[in-house]
Amino acid sequence: MFATCKTGLGLKQSIEQTSAYLESHHTHTTQVHNTTHPNTKQQKIHSIPPPRLLGRLPDCAIHQILLFLAMEGGDTTSNGGGEWLRPMDTEQLRECGHRMVDFVADYYKSIESFPVLSQPGYLKELLPDSAPRQPDTLDSLFNDIRQKIIPGVTHWQSPNYFAYYPSNSSTAGFLGEMLSAAFNIVGFSWITSPAATELEVIVLDWFAKMLQLPSQFLSNALGGGVIQGTASEAVLVALLAARDRALKKHGKQSLEKLVVYASDQTHSALQKACQIAGIFSENFRVVIADCDNNYAVSPEAVSEALSMDLSSGLIPFFICATVGTTSSSAVDPLPELGQIAKAHDMWFHIDAAYAGSACICPEYRHHLNGVEEADSFNMNAHKWFLTNFDCSLLWVKVLSGKFVLRFAVGAPLTEEQHVDAAWKLLQNEASKVLGSM
Repeated sequence: MFATCKTGLGLKQSIEQTSAYLESHHTHTTQVHNTTHPNTKQQKIHSIPPPRLLGRLPDCAIHQILLFLAMEGGDTTSNGGGEWLRPMDTEQLRECGHRMVDFVADYYKSIESFPVLSQPGYLKELLPDSAPRQPDTLDSLFNDIRQKIIPGVTHWQSPNYFAYYPSNSSTAGFLGEMLSAAFNIVGFSWITSPAATELEVIVLDWFAKMLQLPSQFLSNALGGGVIQGTASEAVLVALLAARDRALKKHGKQSLEKLVVYASDQTHSALQKACQIAGIFSENFRVVIADCDNNYAVSPEAVSEALSMDLSSGLIPFFICATVGTTSSSAVDPLPELGQIAKAHDMWFHIDAAYAGSACICPEYRHHLNGVEEADSFNMNAHKWFLTNFDCSLLWVKVLSGKFVLRFAVGAPLTEEQHVDAAWKLLQNEASKVLGSM
């Protein structure tokens, strides 16, 4: 299971050579208490060789020395006495975990007393130029955080913080984050953690129903939701999908003609997404918002800009509306913009990153009227939904075409039983889709 060294040595051979090297250069004997026997015994302890010796070892031997010593259960003490490669046992984890929670609780209790802002550039003078060679104690860590980190934090959770937009976490969100970190799931595919993937689908359906999104955005239809890191990522994903659809329709050579429309209140993430997607900067249309209409964009102004581009031989393909702009909390007229997009076969995206979660409340739901015209919709759970940053929710609706996944590309290590189980699930879902046609 282990890779060989660059020198061509196998793991066992390399360990034997490096172990012998250590024996001849840097081995000592010490008293070690035997917990299973009242007597003590002599045991050889391999210490990490000094830097002048490490430079003579093969390229990957240092890693293998540490691996060997860890596998053998030997103490790996540095020259300074600090222990290496000794993960916490469960009782140490409990103790440190309790202290960490106490630290966070004390921070929340006193957060109002901290200055909201700090001066940039202060930290470099307080920290060493290179990483420490030995581990530190938890007490020392907490002291460093109190004295060096907290004074430089912009305290987003403070009741004295009024900039940008609400980005409120919660103690429940913090605990959920801790639990998620404990599982440390790498969820790049269903099989790497079925529970995480399926829970994501279920929770996104819950959210869609709370927002009263059209049924096309639910997983049992032809659409569905997925968690993104930020709204910037969600907007980029939507734009890439729209671009690919337009290129498929008009040909790859049409990229230089594709035009995007947005308000001057739209988040700068859209312009950055255009740069990544290869949309020409001169084809990014910024329509001035109407200050007499609470800074919402005017559908008439969008139509006028669109008509001018059509007459110039350009291809309008993407409109982005915003529900809750960052600087003015503006809400764009979704029904009218949706109709414009539909009339010209354009992708209509709604960025509700800021105010989307507020629309769960019945008294604010009307701000989403017109969402049924959208091809995609995103909101941030890490703003008003008391979820830790970062957690952005993206839904996509398939407007036409029904299909069944006939095959999938899997890694060579995929076991046949997992393929069979996934195929059975696909067959069941396909039967449901076909049965509703």
